[in-house]
Amino acid sequence: MTGVLPNQQIQAMIAAGAIQTAAPLVTGQLQPASLDLRLGAVAYRVRASFLAGDGRSIAARLPAFEMHRMDLTDGAVLEKGCVYLVPLQESLALPDDVSAVANAKSSTGRLDLLTRTITDGGTEFDRIPAGYHGPLYAEICPRSFSVLVRSGMRLNQIRFRSGSARLDDGALRALHARVPLVDGAPVISDGLAFSVDLAPTDGDLVGYRAKPHTGVIDLDLIGHYDPAAFWEEIRTRDGQIILDPGAFYILVSREAVCIPPDYAAEMAPYLAMVGEFRVHYAGFFDPGFGYAAAGGAGSRGVLEVRCHESPFALEHGQIVGRLVYEQMAATPQQLYGQGIASNYQGQGLKLSKHFR
Repeated sequence: MTGVLPNQQIQAMIAAGAIQTAAPLVTGQLQPASLDLRLGAVAYRVRASFLAGDGRSIAARLPAFEMHRMDLTDGAVLEKGCVYLVPLQESLALPDDVSAVANAKSSTGRLDLLTRTITDGGTEFDRIPAGYHGPLYAEICPRSFSVLVRSGMRLNQIRFRSGSARLDDGALRALHARVPLVDGAPVISDGLAFSVDLAPTDGDLVGYRAKPHTGVIDLDLIGHYDPAAFWEEIRTRDGQIILDPGAFYILVSREAVCIPPDYAAEMAPYLAMVGEFRVHYAGFFDPGFGYAAAGGAGSRGVLEVRCHESPFALEHGQIVGRLVYEQMAATPQQLYGQGIASNYQGQGLKLSKHFR
Protein backbone atom coordinates (compact mmCIF):
# COMPACT_ATOMS: atom_id res chain seq x y z
CA MET A 1 0.00 0.00 0.00
CA THR A 2 1.10 3.56 -0.68
CA GLY A 3 0.52 6.30 1.86
CA VAL A 4 0.73 7.11 5.55
CA LEU A 5 0.24 4.00 7.66
CA PRO A 6 -2.84 4.01 9.95
CA ASN A 7 -2.96 2.78 13.53
CA GLN A 8 -3.90 -0.79 12.64
CA GLN A 9 -0.85 -1.12 10.38
CA ILE A 10 1.40 0.42 13.03
CA GLN A 11 0.05 -2.20 15.43
CA ALA A 12 0.88 -4.89 12.87
CA MET A 13 4.44 -3.52 12.56
CA ILE A 14 4.84 -3.85 16.33
CA ALA A 15 3.60 -7.44 16.21
CA ALA A 16 6.03 -8.22 13.37
CA GLY A 17 9.02 -6.65 15.15
CA ALA A 18 9.46 -3.74 12.73
CA ILE A 19 8.78 -1.48 15.72
CA GLN A 20 10.32 -2.74 18.95
CA THR A 21 9.28 -1.50 22.38
CA ALA A 22 11.02 -1.87 25.73
CA ALA A 23 7.62 -2.14 27.44
CA PRO A 24 4.05 -2.78 26.25
CA LEU A 25 2.20 0.18 24.73
CA VAL A 26 0.26 2.37 27.14
CA THR A 27 -3.21 3.82 26.64
CA GLY A 28 -3.23 6.66 24.13
CA GLN A 29 0.25 5.97 22.80
CA LEU A 30 -1.06 4.76 19.45
CA GLN A 31 -2.76 7.60 17.59
CA PRO A 32 -4.77 7.37 14.32
CA ALA A 33 -1.69 7.89 12.12
CA SER A 34 1.25 8.06 14.50
CA LEU A 35 2.92 6.47 17.50
CA ASP A 36 4.02 8.42 20.56
CA LEU A 37 7.63 7.77 21.58
CA ARG A 38 8.57 7.28 25.24
CA LEU A 39 11.59 8.62 27.10
CA GLY A 40 14.01 6.05 28.44
CA ALA A 41 15.56 5.94 31.90
CA VAL A 42 18.52 8.30 31.42
CA ALA A 43 19.11 11.79 30.05
CA TYR A 44 22.53 13.00 28.90
CA ARG A 45 23.31 16.69 29.22
CA VAL A 46 25.32 17.51 26.11
CA ARG A 47 27.28 20.62 25.24
CA ALA A 48 25.81 20.94 21.76
CA SER A 49 23.19 19.53 19.47
CA PHE A 50 24.64 17.01 17.03
CA LEU A 51 23.77 14.42 14.38
CA ALA A 52 25.45 11.03 14.14
CA GLY A 53 26.46 11.48 10.52
CA ASP A 54 26.67 8.90 7.78
CA GLY A 55 28.14 5.58 8.97
CA ARG A 56 28.44 6.67 12.61
CA SER A 57 26.39 5.84 15.70
CA ILE A 58 25.04 8.10 18.41
CA ALA A 59 26.62 5.88 21.10
CA ALA A 60 30.06 6.32 19.52
CA ARG A 61 29.75 10.09 19.26
CA LEU A 62 28.09 10.75 22.64
CA PRO A 63 31.28 10.70 24.79
CA ALA A 64 32.63 13.71 22.88
CA PHE A 65 29.52 15.75 23.80
CA GLU A 66 28.36 14.37 27.17
CA MET A 67 28.71 16.65 30.21
CA HIS A 68 26.78 14.58 32.77
CA ARG A 69 23.84 12.19 32.95
CA MET A 70 20.64 12.07 34.99
CA ASP A 71 18.37 9.23 36.06
CA LEU A 72 14.82 9.88 34.86
CA THR A 73 13.19 7.04 36.79
CA ASP A 74 11.95 9.30 39.57
CA GLY A 75 12.08 12.50 37.53
CA ALA A 76 14.66 15.16 36.73
CA VAL A 77 14.58 18.80 35.67
CA LEU A 78 15.66 19.71 32.15
CA GLU A 79 16.78 23.31 32.41
CA LYS A 80 15.90 26.11 30.03
CA GLY A 81 18.62 26.78 27.47
CA CYS A 82 20.36 23.40 27.88
CA VAL A 83 20.49 20.49 25.44
CA TYR A 84 19.75 16.90 26.44
CA LEU A 85 19.86 13.56 24.68
CA VAL A 86 17.50 10.80 25.82
CA PRO A 87 17.44 7.23 24.42
CA LEU A 88 13.84 6.29 23.62
CA GLN A 89 12.02 3.12 24.61
CA GLU A 90 11.13 2.41 20.97
CA SER A 91 13.53 1.23 18.27
CA LEU A 92 13.02 0.32 14.62
CA ALA A 93 13.70 -2.45 12.12
CA LEU A 94 11.87 -0.90 9.18
CA PRO A 95 11.07 -2.75 5.97
CA ASP A 96 12.87 -1.51 2.87
CA ASP A 97 9.72 0.21 1.61
CA VAL A 98 8.74 2.04 4.81
CA SER A 99 10.25 5.35 5.95
CA ALA A 100 9.33 7.52 8.91
CA VAL A 101 9.16 11.13 10.02
CA ALA A 102 9.03 12.35 13.62
CA ASN A 103 7.75 15.54 15.19
CA ALA A 104 7.12 17.08 18.57
CA LYS A 105 3.69 16.44 20.07
CA SER A 106 1.28 19.37 20.23
CA SER A 107 1.66 19.89 23.98
CA THR A 108 5.46 19.77 23.62
CA GLY A 109 5.48 22.46 20.95
CA ARG A 110 3.14 24.71 22.91
CA LEU A 111 5.67 24.74 25.75
CA ASP A 112 8.45 25.79 23.33
CA LEU A 113 10.15 22.52 24.19
CA LEU A 114 12.28 21.85 21.12
CA THR A 115 12.25 18.06 20.72
CA ARG A 116 13.77 16.33 17.71
CA THR A 117 14.42 12.70 16.89
CA ILE A 118 17.88 11.51 15.84
CA THR A 119 19.16 8.13 14.70
CA ASP A 120 22.36 6.24 14.04
CA GLY A 121 23.77 7.29 10.68
CA GLY A 122 21.39 10.23 10.59
CA THR A 123 22.17 13.36 8.60
CA GLU A 124 18.81 15.08 9.26
CA PHE A 125 16.64 15.65 12.30
CA ASP A 126 13.27 13.87 12.43
CA ARG A 127 13.78 11.96 9.18
CA ILE A 128 14.25 8.18 9.26
CA PRO A 129 15.06 6.48 5.95
CA ALA A 130 13.34 3.37 4.64
CA GLY A 131 14.89 0.18 5.96
CA TYR A 132 16.45 1.81 9.05
CA HIS A 133 17.44 -0.66 11.78
CA GLY A 134 18.51 0.85 15.07
CA PRO A 135 17.73 2.92 18.15
CA LEU A 136 15.90 6.24 18.40
CA TYR A 137 16.92 9.22 20.52
CA ALA A 138 15.18 12.42 21.50
CA GLU A 139 17.17 15.63 21.54
CA ILE A 140 15.41 18.01 23.93
CA CYS A 141 16.11 21.71 24.40
CA PRO A 142 13.69 23.65 26.66
CA ARG A 143 13.65 27.15 25.22
CA SER A 144 11.11 29.03 27.36
CA PHE A 145 10.47 26.94 30.50
CA SER A 146 12.43 24.42 32.54
CA VAL A 147 10.50 21.15 32.73
CA LEU A 148 10.34 18.12 35.02
CA VAL A 149 10.34 14.88 33.03
CA ARG A 150 10.24 11.17 33.88
CA SER A 151 10.95 7.94 32.10
CA GLY A 152 7.97 6.93 29.97
CA MET A 153 6.83 10.48 29.15
CA ARG A 154 5.89 11.08 25.52
CA LEU A 155 7.27 14.30 24.01
CA ASN A 156 7.53 13.34 20.35
CA GLN A 157 5.74 11.07 17.89
CA ILE A 158 6.55 9.16 14.73
CA ARG A 159 4.61 8.65 11.52
CA PHE A 160 5.29 5.92 8.95
CA ARG A 161 4.74 5.98 5.21
CA SER A 162 5.18 3.73 2.22
CA GLY A 163 5.96 5.40 -1.08
CA SER A 164 5.04 8.97 -1.98
CA ALA A 165 1.88 10.08 -0.21
CA ARG A 166 1.87 13.86 -0.64
CA LEU A 167 -0.99 15.55 -2.48
CA ASP A 168 -0.01 18.04 -5.15
CA ASP A 169 -1.93 21.28 -5.49
CA GLY A 170 -4.33 19.86 -8.09
CA ALA A 171 -5.26 16.93 -5.87
CA LEU A 172 -5.62 19.31 -2.92
CA ARG A 173 -8.07 21.51 -4.83
CA ALA A 174 -10.08 18.44 -5.83
CA LEU A 175 -10.17 17.25 -2.21
CA HIS A 176 -11.34 20.66 -0.99
CA ALA A 177 -14.14 20.57 -3.57
CA ARG A 178 -15.35 17.27 -2.03
CA VAL A 179 -14.67 18.01 1.64
CA PRO A 180 -13.96 21.66 2.59
CA LEU A 181 -10.52 21.74 4.19
CA VAL A 182 -10.88 25.30 5.47
CA ASP A 183 -13.81 27.63 5.88
CA GLY A 184 -13.79 30.23 3.13
CA ALA A 185 -11.79 30.24 -0.09
CA PRO A 186 -8.60 28.18 0.16
CA VAL A 187 -5.16 29.53 -0.76
CA ILE A 188 -3.36 26.56 -2.31
CA SER A 189 0.27 26.90 -3.32
CA ASP A 190 2.68 24.08 -2.48
CA GLY A 191 0.16 23.05 0.20
CA LEU A 192 -2.81 24.67 1.90
CA ALA A 193 -1.90 28.09 3.28
CA PHE A 194 -3.24 29.33 6.60
CA SER A 195 -3.14 32.78 8.17
CA VAL A 196 -3.09 34.30 11.63
CA ASP A 197 -6.19 35.55 13.47
CA LEU A 198 -5.54 38.93 15.11
CA ALA A 199 -9.13 40.18 14.94
CA PRO A 200 -11.27 37.78 17.03
CA THR A 201 -15.03 38.16 16.83
CA ASP A 202 -15.27 38.08 20.62
CA GLY A 203 -12.95 40.29 22.70
CA ASP A 204 -9.38 41.36 22.01
CA LEU A 205 -7.27 38.44 23.29
CA VAL A 206 -5.24 37.21 20.31
CA GLY A 207 -2.42 35.22 21.89
CA TYR A 208 0.11 34.65 24.63
CA ARG A 209 3.81 35.45 25.02
CA ALA A 210 6.04 33.29 27.23
CA LYS A 211 7.39 35.08 30.30
CA PRO A 212 11.18 35.04 30.57
CA HIS A 213 11.53 34.03 34.23
CA THR A 214 9.22 31.32 35.53
CA GLY A 215 9.11 28.20 37.66
CA VAL A 216 9.42 24.59 36.55
CA ILE A 217 6.58 22.81 34.73
CA ASP A 218 5.96 19.19 35.73
CA LEU A 219 4.78 17.58 32.51
CA ASP A 220 2.65 15.04 34.39
CA LEU A 221 0.41 17.76 35.85
CA ILE A 222 -2.58 18.34 33.59
CA GLY A 223 -4.82 21.38 34.01
CA HIS A 224 -2.67 22.41 36.95
CA TYR A 225 -0.84 25.68 36.31
CA ASP A 226 -2.13 29.25 36.36
CA PRO A 227 -1.45 30.67 32.89
CA ALA A 228 -0.64 34.08 34.37
CA ALA A 229 2.45 32.62 36.08
CA PHE A 230 3.98 31.64 32.74
CA TRP A 231 2.33 33.71 30.01
CA GLU A 232 1.56 37.33 29.19
CA GLU A 233 -1.71 37.91 27.39
CA ILE A 234 -1.43 39.62 23.99
CA ARG A 235 -4.37 41.88 23.20
CA THR A 236 -5.07 44.13 20.25
CA ARG A 237 -8.01 45.91 18.66
CA ASP A 238 -6.30 47.03 15.47
CA GLY A 239 -5.45 43.66 13.92
CA GLN A 240 -1.72 43.98 14.43
CA ILE A 241 0.93 42.98 16.94
CA ILE A 242 4.68 43.51 16.96
CA LEU A 243 6.74 40.39 17.57
CA ASP A 244 9.79 40.84 19.79
CA PRO A 245 13.07 39.18 18.70
CA GLY A 246 13.68 35.96 20.62
CA ALA A 247 10.18 35.87 22.13
CA PHE A 248 7.85 32.88 21.85
CA TYR A 249 4.16 33.32 21.09
CA ILE A 250 1.05 31.17 21.01
CA LEU A 251 -1.36 32.44 18.34
CA VAL A 252 -4.18 30.82 16.36
CA SER A 253 -5.07 30.41 12.71
CA ARG A 254 -7.88 32.46 11.20
CA GLU A 255 -9.11 29.40 9.32
CA ALA A 256 -10.90 26.41 10.78
CA VAL A 257 -9.04 23.35 9.50
CA CYS A 258 -10.36 19.90 8.52
CA ILE A 259 -8.41 16.66 8.01
CA PRO A 260 -10.73 14.06 6.40
CA PRO A 261 -10.51 10.42 7.58
CA ASP A 262 -8.43 9.19 4.63
CA TYR A 263 -5.79 11.90 4.95
CA ALA A 264 -3.15 13.19 7.33
CA ALA A 265 -1.38 16.55 7.31
CA GLU A 266 1.78 18.19 8.55
CA MET A 267 2.36 21.85 9.33
CA ALA A 268 5.25 23.39 7.43
CA PRO A 269 6.78 26.86 7.75
CA TYR A 270 6.01 29.46 5.15
CA LEU A 271 8.68 31.10 3.03
CA ALA A 272 11.30 32.83 5.19
CA MET A 273 11.19 35.91 2.95
CA VAL A 274 7.73 36.92 4.23
CA GLY A 275 9.13 38.04 7.59
CA GLU A 276 11.56 37.55 10.43
CA PHE A 277 9.62 34.82 12.17
CA ARG A 278 8.58 31.23 11.73
CA VAL A 279 5.93 28.84 12.93
CA HIS A 280 7.33 26.25 15.34
CA TYR A 281 7.82 22.55 14.77
CA ALA A 282 4.88 20.71 16.36
CA GLY A 283 2.92 19.89 13.28
CA PHE A 284 1.20 16.49 12.88
CA PHE A 285 -2.52 16.64 12.17
CA ASP A 286 -4.15 13.22 12.48
CA PRO A 287 -7.07 11.97 10.37
CA GLY A 288 -10.29 13.36 11.84
CA PHE A 289 -8.83 16.59 13.27
CA GLY A 290 -11.42 19.29 12.67
CA TYR A 291 -13.73 16.75 10.99
CA ALA A 292 -17.35 17.39 11.96
CA ALA A 293 -18.31 13.70 12.27
CA ALA A 294 -15.48 13.23 14.79
CA GLY A 295 -16.59 16.24 16.87
CA GLY A 296 -14.06 18.64 15.45
CA ALA A 297 -16.10 21.26 13.61
CA GLY A 298 -14.45 24.67 13.87
CA SER A 299 -11.01 23.44 15.00
CA ARG A 300 -8.30 26.02 14.49
CA GLY A 301 -4.59 25.45 14.11
CA VAL A 302 -2.59 26.72 17.08
CA LEU A 303 0.57 28.52 15.95
CA GLU A 304 3.83 28.39 17.87
CA VAL A 305 5.68 31.45 16.64
CA ARG A 306 9.21 32.67 17.31
CA CYS A 307 10.53 35.98 16.03
CA HIS A 308 14.13 36.31 14.80
CA GLU A 309 16.65 39.14 14.68
CA SER A 310 14.40 42.20 14.39
CA PRO A 311 10.93 43.27 15.58
CA PHE A 312 8.25 42.34 13.08
CA ALA A 313 4.72 43.70 12.64
CA LEU A 314 2.34 40.77 12.15
CA GLU A 315 -1.00 41.64 10.54
CA HIS A 316 -4.41 39.97 10.76
CA GLY A 317 -4.87 37.53 7.88
CA GLN A 318 -1.17 37.35 7.05
CA ILE A 319 -0.17 33.92 5.76
CA VAL A 320 2.21 32.30 8.24
CA GLY A 321 2.35 28.63 7.27
CA ARG A 322 0.94 25.82 5.19
CA LEU A 323 -0.49 22.37 5.64
CA VAL A 324 0.93 19.57 3.52
CA TYR A 325 -1.71 16.86 3.06
CA GLU A 326 -0.89 13.18 2.54
CA GLN A 327 -3.01 10.22 1.51
CA MET A 328 -3.51 7.48 4.11
CA ALA A 329 -2.68 3.93 3.05
CA ALA A 330 -5.99 2.94 4.67
CA THR A 331 -8.62 4.60 6.85
CA PRO A 332 -7.62 4.42 10.54
CA GLN A 333 -9.75 2.23 12.77
CA GLN A 334 -10.19 5.27 15.03
CA LEU A 335 -10.14 8.96 14.17
CA TYR A 336 -8.72 11.85 16.14
CA GLY A 337 -11.24 12.81 18.81
CA GLN A 338 -13.23 9.57 18.77
CA GLY A 339 -12.85 8.04 22.22
CA ILE A 340 -9.09 8.60 22.49
CA ALA A 341 -6.94 11.13 24.32
CA SER A 342 -7.41 13.99 21.84
CA ASN A 343 -6.79 17.15 23.84
CA TYR A 344 -7.19 19.68 21.05
CA GLN A 345 -10.21 18.61 19.00
CA GLY A 346 -12.51 21.59 18.44
CA GLN A 347 -9.86 23.98 19.74
CA GLY A 348 -9.49 27.69 19.31
CA LEU A 349 -6.72 29.74 20.91
CA LYS A 350 -5.48 27.31 23.54
CA LEU A 351 -2.37 26.78 25.66
CA SER A 352 -1.00 23.30 26.34
CA LYS A 353 -3.01 20.89 28.47
CA HIS A 354 -0.86 21.66 31.53
CA PHE A 355 -2.63 25.00 32.11
CA ARG A 356 -6.07 25.50 33.58
